[in-house]
Amino acid sequence: MSSQSPDRSVPSTDEHPTGAPRKPRVLVLFGGRSGEHAISAATAAGVLRAIDRSRYDVVPVGITPSGEWVLAADEPSRWEITAGRLPQVEPTGEEVILPLSTGRRDLRVLTPGEVPRVLGEVDVVFPLLHGPYGEDGTLQGMLELSDVRYVGAGVLASAVGMDKHFMKLVLAGEGLPIAPYTVVKPGAFERDPETVTQAVAALGLPVFVKPARAGSSLGISKVDDLADLPAAIAAAQEHDPKVVVEAGVVGREIECAVLGGRGGARPRASLPGEIVVTGEQHDFYDFEAKYLDEAGVELSCPADLPEHLVERVREIAVRTFEAVGAEGLSRVDVFVTPDERVVVNEINTMPGFTPFSMYPRMWEKSGLSYPDLIDELVALALERPTGLR
Repeated sequence: MSSQSPDRSVPSTDEHPTGAPRKPRVLVLFGGRSGEHAISAATAAGVLRAIDRSRYDVVPVGITPSGEWVLAADEPSRWEITAGRLPQVEPTGEEVILPLSTGRRDLRVLTPGEVPRVLGEVDVVFPLLHGPYGEDGTLQGMLELSDVRYVGAGVLASAVGMDKHFMKLVLAGEGLPIAPYTVVKPGAFERDPETVTQAVAALGLPVFVKPARAGSSLGISKVDDLADLPAAIAAAQEHDPKVVVEAGVVGREIECAVLGGRGGARPRASLPGEIVVTGEQHDFYDFEAKYLDEAGVELSCPADLPEHLVERVREIAVRTFEAVGAEGLSRVDVFVTPDERVVVNEINTMPGFTPFSMYPRMWEKSGLSYPDLIDELVALALERPTGLR
């Protein structure tokens, strides 16, 4: 290895002042600039509570809605969603920064008027951010530049997984089954509403109108009448100027968790789960049904499917994971139609990860506990180098 090549070895853990091997230091990163800030904080609450402190040193770092990185309270209850309160990371007057050079992983805290404070090396970042500026490849690119290992998908897979338009192009290119759709690019509806409406009408009703690059069902509308299309597009554009309109699929909504294989092994899929919206106020699995009205939703795992369909869902989930080049973890959402077709809806490269979210619940039912799942994801990240791989 030349002197110009970055060190791709597993980070050293032998620097504890007592001479004993130090524990890997995990930076749990959450919050962020997207509309899913509170969901990210709730996810962090679950991870902070469950991560094995005997195996890892944990440094919670929050990102405020304006983008400041700050040291966050290591108090899981502080970051949970409760009745009447959505958690939010607030500025503290101090800023946390990572180095932007290879071979250095020291975390520093900047306080105005003071000498920077060094908190020690970070071995792996566990990014628990959802949506733009966290799940879309931007943060992953920063961590690659910092030469810091991290949990989850890399730059390209994160970007493709976040953008429903390009996700569908990649999945179709790999021969995976997807539903019919059309894309409303920025300004297209304002310039030519008739052409856009005709393209949507050709899909048949109902359709689902979605921001192309948002999650947690933010900005999604079900449209049963084309007269409601302008309002649905406007609601989606509150989160993203690019909009995807998907044909409604008659079928059951099934999810499957995928976990990246260690040591070059193929990724593996959990038993699938099913979401059934039971509350009359929810026409589909929207934001309120996901996070604010648990009584109106039934989460069933394993899903009540024949064995051959269970295996088909698991196979499609792994193929979807591999198609976008995902790493670490992803949740693949599909529809199973009455004639037993499995149609891919989307892949989430940073799915909901609270102990009650479908991703860890599916692994729990598949024999992998929440703390063990966290441990495996950190181990996967520690063994994976940054850069081209």
